[in-house]
Amino acid sequence: MRNLFVLIALLAATVALPAFAQEQKVPLVDASKGIAIKGYDTVAYFEQSKAVKGSPNFEHTWNGAKWLFATAAHRDAFAKDPERYAPQYGGFCAFGMSQGHAVPIDPEAWKIVDGKLYLNYDKAIQKEWFKDIPGHINEANENWPKLHQ
Repeated sequence: MRNLFVLIALLAATVALPAFAQEQKVPLVDASKGIAIKGYDTVAYFEQSKAVKGSPNFEHTWNGAKWLFATAAHRDAFAKDPERYAPQYGGFCAFGMSQGHAVPIDPEAWKIVDGKLYLNYDKAIQKEWFKDIPGHINEANENWPKLHQ
């Protein structure tokens, strides 16, 4: 029920607040408390095909945020090529971005498409995103430059 409410709220915001949303500027990386993607290891999505919590023992700073990793090897791979591993839209929700909004994510709601990592608010929102992945990516790609600083 909560997920349905969130979906309705997101869709309502898309209709009711488009001008407000487009005026809001968001950072290059969604880094609550200075930590990107809620402390999850972005390399693990690619190398282990699952969401893995990172450790403060293996961190790297990039684009104004700390990125945590499960292993030194993952940290080093990211440091060498962050663009390869960083999630799209600064780690904000891919569906939300397609609707013109910077929305936080659940690191467990993810998918790699054409070698790029996309995160979503939660699994219910992700189901909506799955209905038209190419269309939502195109919309998000148009909205992202307008929204970030």
